[in-house]
Amino acid sequence: MDNLLPVKFRPLIVLFAIAQTAAAQSADAVATRPDASLWEVIVSGGPVMIPLGILSVIAVMLVLVYLFTLRRGAVVTKRYMTAADALLRKRDYLGLLAISNRHREAVAQIMQRTLDFITQHPQATFAEAREIAETEGTRQAAVLNQRIAYLADIGTIAPMLGLFGTVLGMIKSFSVVASDIVSSRPMMLAEGVSEALVTTAAGLVIGIPCMAAYAFFRGRVQALIAELEAASTQLVALLSVGFAKK
Repeated sequence: MDNLLPVKFRPLIVLFAIAQTAAAQSADAVATRPDASLWEVIVSGGPVMIPLGILSVIAVMLVLVYLFTLRRGAVVTKRYMTAADALLRKRDYLGLLAISNRHREAVAQIMQRTLDFITQHPQATFAEAREIAETEGTRQAAVLNQRIAYLADIGTIAPMLGLFGTVLGMIKSFSVVASDIVSSRPMMLAEGVSEALVTTAAGLVIGIPCMAAYAFFRGRVQALIAELEAASTQLVALLSVGFAKK
């Protein structure tokens, strides 16, 4: 058994020796090329860097869009709440419906769907109208949550792509062992190892900020949903007063 061990592990020993030589040559190359650009490092990551680059661009665009759109004004505004309060007290449902159609706030869409149901079904009860409002409110909350879920998806996919690039790089490195060109083995092995490390780093560099941004916007969305629930509850309560006076 002892005599078989060197034969059994000979490929690993050979690969380890070549890897040491490749690492030494790579270190020498880095030492002699301190001016290596970031673009050269990115290119050394291989073809997997292309989808990773696309994901990074999409992630930056999503963060910028969310910074400007995920705000209180997209859910509820004081102007709309004041007008809705006055019209509901006068039981002017058609007037409030017209105003709701012109506003794009989430609470306006809830009231638009509710008042549209009431005007089309004059005999509807308040319980039915409240159910419509709650259903639309749930849909609006789901839309807000779904929007930021794209960041979480990118944060999950990017490290997986980096791992895929790592596997490709290691496959390239292991295939060097079977190469007949002994003189170029160390550099070819170094190229595969470099590709593996660069793609892994790129996947993490994209995934970690995406998950951090998702956590930040998730907190903002939860706050907006709370604002939406408070505003819609206030308007539905005023609507119940109108039903009580029928």
